[in-house]
Amino acid sequence: MSEQQPPGQKPPAWRAGRAWTVLALGLGAQISGTVFVSAPAFLIPLLHTERGLTLAQAGLLASAPTVGMVLTLIAWGALADRIGEKWVISGGLALTALAALGAVQAQGYLALGFFLLLGGAASASTNAASGRVVVGWFPKDRRGLAMGIRQMAQPLGVTIAALVVPGLAAAAGVGAALLVPFVLTALFAVACAIGVVNPPRPAPAAGPAPAPVPAGPATGAAGASATAARIRTAANPYRANGFLWRIHAVSVLLVVPQFTLSTFGLVWLITGMGLDALTAGVLVGVSQFVGALGRIAVGVLSDRMGSRVRPLARVAVAAAAVMLLLAVVAAAAPGAGGGSVAVAAGILFVLATTITVADNGLAFTSVAEVAGSAWAGRALGAQNTAQFLAASAVGPGIGALVGLVGFPWAFAVVALFPALAVPLIPRPAAEHDRL
Repeated sequence: MSEQQPPGQKPPAWRAGRAWTVLALGLGAQISGTVFVSAPAFLIPLLHTERGLTLAQAGLLASAPTVGMVLTLIAWGALADRIGEKWVISGGLALTALAALGAVQAQGYLALGFFLLLGGAASASTNAASGRVVVGWFPKDRRGLAMGIRQMAQPLGVTIAALVVPGLAAAAGVGAALLVPFVLTALFAVACAIGVVNPPRPAPAAGPAPAPVPAGPATGAAGASATAARIRTAANPYRANGFLWRIHAVSVLLVVPQFTLSTFGLVWLITGMGLDALTAGVLVGVSQFVGALGRIAVGVLSDRMGSRVRPLARVAVAAAAVMLLLAVVAAAAPGAGGGSVAVAAGILFVLATTITVADNGLAFTSVAEVAGSAWAGRALGAQNTAQFLAASAVGPGIGALVGLVGFPWAFAVVALFPALAVPLIPRPAAEHDRL
C-alpha cells in the first residue's frame, strides 16, 4: 500500500537508496520488455531469406508485440492508478515471460504471432507503471535526471536485441532466440516483486474528516478501499485545461522524425550516401547510444531550468532544423560513398538521432507531474498509446513518401512535424499552475 503525504510537500519517505533502487529496477523492467517487443524485428532476415516468408509477412509478425501494447497501455495505467505500480510491473513482466515461453514452443507462425501479441499486451505494463513509480519516488528537482535515465531503456533494449537475437536465431532457430526475452522478463518480474516499493501518494485535500476505520484485521483492506475511493474521485486533469492534450499532441508530432530516422536511417546511409553496411550499422549503433545519453542530459537541463516545457520547445526547434540539414546533405551528394560529405552525413545523422529522441523523457515527466498520482498511470498510458499509433504510421507513410519523392524531400517534409509542434507546446506558466 502506498504511503500518504501532505499535498505540495516533498515526499517524506524520500530516501536516496530506495529511490535509486526503484529506478534501477524500473529501468531493468523496461529494458526486458523492450527486448521482447524488439526481438521479432531482428528475426526478419532469417524468416525472409531462409524460411520463405515475404517481407510483408515477416513485418506483420514483427509488429504483433507493438499492436498488443497499443491495445492495453491505458488499461495498465488505470490499474497502476488503482492498485499501485509494484504488482502491475512484476505481474505484467511475469505474463510477458509466460508469453515468451509460449512463443519459444509455438508450432507455426500463426501461433507464434498470437504469443507475440499477448506478450506485447503484457509488456505494456512496464511502460506506464515504471515511469509512474520513478516520478513518484523522486522529488521534482531530480525527476528530469531520473526519467532521462529511465528513458534509456528503449535504445538499450533495442541494442541488446540487435546484438543477441540475430546470431542466436541463425545458429539455433527462432525458439532459442526468444529465450533471451523469456529469461530477462522472468528475472525482472521476480526482482521487481521483491524490490519495488510503491511511492508515497499525496494525502487527500483538507475537508470533512472521513469516518474512522475500526482497528482490527480488516483495517488494511479498509484503508486500501479508502485510497481507491479517493483515486476514483480525484479531479480529472484533462478537464482542468488543455495542458495534457497539448503535450500528447506535441509528442505525436515529435515521434515522426524520431521513427523516420530509426526506421529508414540505415537504408539512407547505405543507399543514399553510399556507405557500406558495416559502417552504416556502426553509425546506427553509435547514434542509439549517444541518444540514450542525450536523454539524461536534457533531463538534467530540465531540472536546472525548473521546467519541462521550456527545454521541450528547444528540442522541437532543433529537431526541425536538423531534419532540414539532413535534407540538404541528402540532396547535395546522393550516393557519396566516402570523403568529407559522407563523414558530415554520418556526424549529422548521429546528431539528428540524438535530438529527435530527446523529447521523450521531458514529455513523460511533464505528463506524470501534471496528471498527479491519481491519474499518472492513465495519462502515461494515453501518452504511450498516441505515440505508438503515430509510430506505426511512420513506416508505411514515410516509406511511400521516400518512394515518391526520394530522401531529400522526405526529410524536408518530416521537418514540418516538429515545426508544427512548437506553437502547441504549453507555456511554462501553465505548467507551474498544474504542479
